[in-house]
Amino acid sequence: MRDMSDDRADDHTHDHTHVQEFFTARAAGWDRRFPDDGPAYAAAVADLGLREGDRVLDAGCGTGRALPPLRAAVGSSGTVLGAELTPAMLREAAAAGRDGDGTLLLTDVAALPLRSGALDAVFAAGLIAHLPHPAENLREVARVVRPGGVLALFHPIGRAALAARQGRSLTPDDLRAEHNLRPLLAGSGWRMTSYADEEARFLALAVRED
Repeated sequence: MRDMSDDRADDHTHDHTHVQEFFTARAAGWDRRFPDDGPAYAAAVADLGLREGDRVLDAGCGTGRALPPLRAAVGSSGTVLGAELTPAMLREAAAAGRDGDGTLLLTDVAALPLRSGALDAVFAAGLIAHLPHPAENLREVARVVRPGGVLALFHPIGRAALAARQGRSLTPDDLRAEHNLRPLLAGSGWRMTSYADEEARFLALAVRED
C-alpha cells in the first residue's frame, strides 16, 4: 500500500524533472541571453548588507552570476555557496570561472545539506517561480539561516516587464505580488522588510524571525 510520502516523493521527482529539462535546454546560452544583468545583480547583492566574513548561499544559483558580487561582499574570510538542481547550469558556472568565487553544490533547495542556522544570508534570483511547494521550501531556506539573517528574492526585471517578455498577463495569484508574498514569507519564518517591483528589477528583502 502506498502512503502519502510516496506520493510526495513522486511529486518532487516530477517537479525536478521538469525544472531540470527546462534549464538544461537553456544552460549553454543563458549568459548570452542576458548579457547586461551584471550591474543589477551587484546592486541587489549590495542591498543584502553583507559584511566581511559572512556566510551566504545563492539558492538556485544557475550559472552563478551572483557569485562574484557575493564573494566581493564577504571577502576571502567569508563563505559563498551556490546551490543548483541542474548539472548543466553548474557546468556553465564552472566554465565561466565562477567556481572560484564560491563552492558549487548540486542540490535541491528543498533539502539543503546544511546545518540549521549555518548562514547569515540567502540570495535567490528568479527562484520562487520554480519552487514546487513555496511555503515548505521557504521554510527549509529559513532553517539554514540564523535568526536575524537576511533573504533577498531578486529578479533583474520587474513583474510586468517579465510577463510582457513571456507573452502573458499579470494575474492576482502571482506569488511575487506583494499581497501574496508578504503572508507567504510570514508563514515560512520570514518577515518582509522591503519590497520593490520596478521595471528594471524586482527585489524583496526579508529577515529570519527568531
